Amino acid sequence: MSRLPESTANDPYDADRPLMLRCACGQDHAPDQHASAMALSDDKLEASLIKALFPVDSVRRNFLRAVGANTARAAIASVFPLGAMQAMAQEKAPLEKKDLKIGFIPITCATPLIMAHPLGFYKEQGLNVEVVKTAGWALIRDKMLNKEYDATHFLSPMPLAISMGAGSNATPMNVATIQNTNGQAITLANKHKDKRDPKLWKGFKFAVPFEYSMHNFLLRYYVAEAGLNPDTDIQIRVVPPAEMVANLRAGNIDGYLGPDPFNQRAVFEEVGFIHILTKEIWNGHPCCAFGSSTEFIQKNPNTFAALYRAVLTASAMARKPENRELIAKVIAPAQYLNQPETVLTQVLTGRFADGLGNIKTVPDRADFDPIPWQSMAVWMLTQMKRWGYVKGDVDYKQIAEKVFLLTDAKKRMKEIGQTPPEGAYPKFTIMGKVFDPTKPDEYVKSFAINKMAA
Repeated sequence: MSRLPESTANDPYDADRPLMLRCACGQDHAPDQHASAMALSDDKLEASLIKALFPVDSVRRNFLRAVGANTARAAIASVFPLGAMQAMAQEKAPLEKKDLKIGFIPITCATPLIMAHPLGFYKEQGLNVEVVKTAGWALIRDKMLNKEYDATHFLSPMPLAISMGAGSNATPMNVATIQNTNGQAITLANKHKDKRDPKLWKGFKFAVPFEYSMHNFLLRYYVAEAGLNPDTDIQIRVVPPAEMVANLRAGNIDGYLGPDPFNQRAVFEEVGFIHILTKEIWNGHPCCAFGSSTEFIQKNPNTFAALYRAVLTASAMARKPENRELIAKVIAPAQYLNQPETVLTQVLTGRFADGLGNIKTVPDRADFDPIPWQSMAVWMLTQMKRWGYVKGDVDYKQIAEKVFLLTDAKKRMKEIGQTPPEGAYPKFTIMGKVFDPTKPDEYVKSFAINKMAA
């Protein structure tokens, strides 16, 4: 947004105008005119913000016509409190780099990062961002390592793995925000409607989007709790999210633990049913993240701060249930998710068909809490250790604090008028079992099915 207009009258006793006492607020109006002057200023600021968010006249008119001026104002005000709007209107530190490429996988997990583009949140921060649809997670990793992307949509465990050199050359990466919490499910082929008990899944073939993913770790956790060894009793293969439904239809897999909208898309295509939402395994679990390389952040601190503010603003807007149908419209087009709007609406509102003849209402089926809790990172590291993805001793706390930028996230939230939560290492409950992040090795050893690396 451009700077607020400054008064042309620096001297309240300008000879060309009547004598007027300057208001205590410092602006050029009389004290008894403060309320009306501030209201007018606020209206102009709101109008300027809407214009900045929707710089194309036709897009702005269509948006206002579709949702109404009051709804638009309320949605914007919910994530841009007036104080924050005024603060952001002031000149910021110069950006080191304005033209940026951000990678994303076309799934609802990337909603904040994606919607920040058409809604103008990047532009509002002075950034010219190209969001680049990418085919798979290995390609995301490679493009970050090759510096083709400045920042990206990550699976939350990926920056941990890349920083440690698991599956790639060790390159320091950082998680700025969690993009989404919940938002996954286990989907099974329709032929398995009589095999809802995971104890019956021996020999099943499952797909996950990447080895270093919450999808893989949660699927392993879930089947292990049912008494199956995920390394010997089932097969787990990596399949890009966009190919999961086709593989289910073709009979190449029996099911998948995948991101939305592809769980709902399987129901929509009548080839599968939703066995369980992952929020029923761990309510509030992280899924995807937004981040960049440590090198990029160190070389471009002001640019990264601007990116941070844009994505946090989008996250705050995405968290509000009343905005979900609008967001489904925004991210449905071909350049973003390329999905039927009805599928996205079911995912984002949490009112959906499960493929078993039921209509369910689960408002927090997908959420967008951005806090990169370091205890989340510790849990991911315990699962890498449990299943042999990392070997030897793991300094859980050091790695979590180096990769997950919790302090920065809280600082940037304050900058845009949000209230960050307290703490860094909350406990979580996964399938009834409490995870204490201060005792990670004890946690790993507590499981009966365990592939502990020496």
